[in-house]
Amino acid sequence: MAVNRVPVLKRCRALGLEPSFLGYDKKSKRQNVRAGKKVSEYGLQLREKQKAKFIYGVLEKPFRNYYEKADRMKGMTGENLMILLERRLDNVVFRMGFARTRREARQVVGHKHILVNGKKVNIPSYLIKAGDVIEISEKAKSLQRYKEIVEVTGGRLVPEWMEVDMENLKGTIKNFPTREMIDAPVDEMLIVELYSK
Repeated sequence: MAVNRVPVLKRCRALGLEPSFLGYDKKSKRQNVRAGKKVSEYGLQLREKQKAKFIYGVLEKPFRNYYEKADRMKGMTGENLMILLERRLDNVVFRMGFARTRREARQVVGHKHILVNGKKVNIPSYLIKAGDVIEISEKAKSLQRYKEIVEVTGGRLVPEWMEVDMENLKGTIKNFPTREMIDAPVDEMLIVELYSK
C-alpha cells in the first residue's frame, strides 16, 4: 500500500494552501520561493489537481478513477468529483470531528474503530450514502484518544449535510453535499480541463 510521507506544512506552502483545511493549526513561517513566478495554464491546472489530491489524501490512480466516475454521472463533472471526494469515509470521519486531521481519520478507519450502519468498515475510500449512520465502535469509545480528539474538535463547525451527536460519538448523513457546502479551496474546473486534454 502506498503511504504519503510528504511533510504537511512544506506541501501546503508549495500549493499555497492553509494548513487549517487539513485540520492542522500550525503555520509555516517560511515564504514560498517561487511565489512571484508566472505559472503557465498547465501549471495552474496541475496545481489544482495536486491540491485536491493532497487535501483528500488520494493518490493519482484512485483520483483518476474518481474523475472517470464523476464524468459518467449526471451533472457537472467538476462538482461531481468534489462531491465524490467529500463522500469518502475518512473525510466524513474528519468532518464529523472524530479525528483531528484527515490523516488521523484515515488511521481511525484503518484500525476498525468506525461502524457504518452497525457494521465495521476499515476502507478509507468507502463512499457513504445518504441516511448512513457513522459511529465510533463501543470498544473504541472508552479510549482516552477519543476524549482528547473531542476536546480539540468539539468547537469545529459540522457541515450542514450531516448531523453529529458528539456525546455518543455518532453521526448521520442527512443528504449528499452540494458544491456550495464544500469549503475546499479547489477550482475543480481546472482539473476537468486538465483531464479532458
